[in-house]
Parts: sequence; structure tokens; C-alpha cells
Amino acid sequence: MGVTMKTTLVSTPLAQIETELLAVFATDTAPAADTANGPQTSPQVQLLTRDAALAAAAKTILASGDFKAEANETLLVHAPQGMAARRLLLVGAGKQARLTVHALRKAAGSAVRAARAKGIREVTLALPEDLDALATARAMGHGAAVADFDPDFYRSDRKDKSLQSLTLALPKGSDEKAVEAGLHEGIALGESQNLTRTLVNEPGNRLTPTLLGEQAKKMCAEQGLRCQVYSSEKLHELKMGSFWSVTQGSDEPPALIVMEYTPEGAAEGPVLGLVGKGITFDSGGLSLKPADSMEKMKYDMAGAAAMIGAMRAIALLKPRVKVISVICSAENMPSGKAQKPGDVQISMTGKSIEVLNTDAEGRLVLADGLAYAKQLGATHLIDAATLTGAVMVALGGVNAGAFSNDENAWLHFETALGQSGEKFWRLPLDEEYREMLRSPIADIKNVGGRYGGASTAAMFLKEFVGDTPWVHLDIAGTAWIDDAKPWMSSGPSGIAMPSIVEWVRSFAR
Repeated sequence: MGVTMKTTLVSTPLAQIETELLAVFATDTAPAADTANGPQTSPQVQLLTRDAALAAAAKTILASGDFKAEANETLLVHAPQGMAARRLLLVGAGKQARLTVHALRKAAGSAVRAARAKGIREVTLALPEDLDALATARAMGHGAAVADFDPDFYRSDRKDKSLQSLTLALPKGSDEKAVEAGLHEGIALGESQNLTRTLVNEPGNRLTPTLLGEQAKKMCAEQGLRCQVYSSEKLHELKMGSFWSVTQGSDEPPALIVMEYTPEGAAEGPVLGLVGKGITFDSGGLSLKPADSMEKMKYDMAGAAAMIGAMRAIALLKPRVKVISVICSAENMPSGKAQKPGDVQISMTGKSIEVLNTDAEGRLVLADGLAYAKQLGATHLIDAATLTGAVMVALGGVNAGAFSNDENAWLHFETALGQSGEKFWRLPLDEEYREMLRSPIADIKNVGGRYGGASTAAMFLKEFVGDTPWVHLDIAGTAWIDDAKPWMSSGPSGIAMPSIVEWVRSFAR
């Protein structure tokens, strides 16, 4: 985590703002194409500001048709006529009819990415008019912060391109308090998401379970959260045989990380449990993965990183609800000590597990983590994990998978998605999937065969949740981005962290 960028609000007319780059947003007001009834209508660009001087400065370029206001499209104008800004950046937010704060979040990110590409470290965003001030400012701050990240930490020629200052230019008559509150929320979310991404980006030799525990303790100390980090002795004390079976093949000791947020004035219930899979490197164990792309298996702790980032944001945003986070961190390695396919392990709950595939290890650590969160008092649970390749086959890199055993808990998560703008698709948890996990020698086996792998993995976890309301997030296909987006670098995405925070906040409203 770098130094927090300086944020400022100004109510100065846009023409008078002295800045390295002034970004102004625009939409296409033309109706959507009707290919059945003729050619597509030409774009009709509308700036999301009524500032007359800005309209005059942009008039010629808009008339040229070079800028169409497509989503995240940018066009840079040097020394705009009649403006004090050195550069004017036009940023598209797509069709006006489909404009949302989430489109504006990405557009703000696109503006920052465009500025970083030019080495510009001072950016002013013109807050769009006639929209909810708090929600729009929140989206702008979140998008800008997430955009201000690149994964090239270990390059010797790395240049610091981070923003030094971000200014929001307010339209006349804006509710400045609402804008300030929204910007604070957005920056808190964006920087916490970047903490998640920073942790996921760390290679396995530089982020062992022990070091992940140290990072969690450091964050908690900074934000006033309680944190305890345990290791092998605690796993044996708690009889976490499922968790221990994964870590026993590695020379690196495990870490059981417990973070707690207890706000003043919070009611006794609910108590929300956030559980994260923290496999800092996954070789597959004796069920060894193929060498191709194994280097990405440093990302197998993305669920744990999402929980650490979420706890940071929760500490900053202060919802009035108690939260406990449990992270189960280990390396999954092959060795003479590693568990073998066919072994039977006894989980913390006493349930026996036949391990048919040692590469299905995430569910083994989560089984004990979910049980422990319940023991610590969690009345509602949510977990996040890069759990299955099957969810990648089903949903690709567009949606993450989600499951739930409780409709009310799921409604809270749907509410959270409305706030976060992240894409999750609910997948089934029919009882028939439990039949696929029957073992001839144990209570349950850890894999269910070739088909329906995301659902059988979720059904395995459900065995350790019982009747506790629970949401499971399988983020295997979306936690890593191979190709950069206009609003976000390639590498770790930080997926699920914003939605987890909003899920927590939904219980406090």
C-alpha cells in the first residue's frame, strides 16, 4: 500500500480550474441500434455537465465525430481553448439510457489509467450533474483508487506513477457534505481493494502463511482491529484435521488468522463471519497440477486477501454490526509428509472426509474455518475462495459463482451487489449434489466426480455450515485478469471484497 492520494473538493467553475488534467464525462443519447429496422443511429454525444465554457472548448472535437462516448472511451485535448486546465480528457460512459453509477466508476478509472499512461499525477474529475451526489462521488473515488494500481512491484526500472492528488469539481448547488461522504467511502473501498490485490500479487516465496498472518496483524494494528494469528499447535488443539491435512506436506507452518471488529453500540446479533481460503501456493499436493500456468497458483489465497481488505474497509466505514473473520492459510505441497489420495481425515466437527484428490484442498481448509467461525459466535457466514476450475468452465471470466443455503442471507447479498456492481451468478445447491459426495468408508468425500464441480464443492462446504445462514463465493475465474481493462490493470482484480463489505453493511442498515 502506497501513500494515500490527496483528495480535494472544489466548486470553482470548470474553466477556471488549474490542473494537469480535467476529465469530463459524456454519454451517447442516441437510441440503441435496431438492426432489424435499419442502420444504427449515429452517436449523439452529451456532456454530463452544463458548463458553458467547457461546452465551447469541446464543441469542435465533438462535431468532428472522433469521440463517440462509448463506454470507457477516452480522447485527450491539449491546451483546451478558454480553459485553465493544461489538458482536457473526454471520457465516455456509454449509452445514456443505460447509465449507472457503476458505469461512472469504470469511467473514472479509465480517466485515471489514461492519466497514468501519460505520467500525469494530478487529476480533476468533473462530477456529473443531476445524479445522486453521494453515490456518484463514491463511484468516482472507488474507480479512481482501483485504477491507481499496477502489479509491477519487483521491476528494477519501476517508475512511480501513482496519483498525488485527486480533485472532484462540483457543479453549482451540489451537496458538498454528501459528496465528501461519498468520496471518503469510495477511496476507502478502492484502497482496501488495492490491499487485496497487493496481497494476491505477492509470489509464494514472499508471502508464506506466516507472512500473510503478519500482514493481517499489521493492517489490524493500523485500523484498530483485534487480530490473533495461530499456527500448528492451535490446529491440533482445535482438532482441525481437515485443515492440517493440507498443510502437513509443506515445510512452511500454517496460519489460522482471526480478525475481529466490534463497534460501539452494536447489537448482540447478528454476528457476521467472514471466512477466507488462504492457500499461498497450491501445487496440487500429490495430485500434482500440470506445470502450465502453475505460477499463477500464488493467487490461491485471493479469498483470504478479500477478507483482509474487507476488514480494513469495514474498520474505516464503521457499520454497526459485529464481524469476525477467520482465514485458513497454508501451502499445498507434495512431499513425504503430504497426505495421499485415499486418506481419511477427521474435521473439527468430527465429520470424516475421504480425500480422493489432494488438489481439492480449498474445501478442506474452509470446512474447519467455517466450523471455527461458528464456534466463535458467527450467526451468519460468507466465504470467498478460488475454489474450482469448474466455475471457470461454467461462467468464464465474466461472472463469479455464488451459492447460498438461506434466502434471507442471499437477499442481503443481492442488495450488496446492487451497491458494489460486481457480477456474481447464483448456482444451484440441490440435494442431489450431496449424493455425488457419498463415500463408502467415510462421512463424505472431497470430490464428486467430473460434472457439476462447482456445486459439489459448495455442497461439501454446506456440510460444515449446518443451518447457519451462509453465502459461498467461488471466485476462481475472476480473481485474476490476464488482459488489462481500460479502468483496471491486468493481474489481481480484488473481486468479492466490495461485495463482502456491502453484505456486511446491509445488516447494519
